[in-house]
Amino acid sequence: MELLAYITIAIHVICAVGLVVFVLLHSGKGTGVSSLFGAGLPASATGTGMIEKNLDRITIAFAAGYGFTALMLMLVYRPGS
Repeated sequence: MELLAYITIAIHVICAVGLVVFVLLHSGKGTGVSSLFGAGLPASATGTGMIEKNLDRITIAFAAGYGFTALMLMLVYRPGS
């Protein structure tokens, strides 16, 4: 059971760091990855709409992984044992 807790903690940390990184990559008002690659051109001309869509999907996957591992840690992690 202890090995499962350590594996869950490792996945939890990876998801936390990935979530922070991909949230920071999202665009605000005219900033972010989409504007960096697009340089102000419309999204249909440069494909930045696809970049933003993929960023959304990756961010959602990291958030789901983070939530799932948080729930798993409540079940398997017993500090001090």
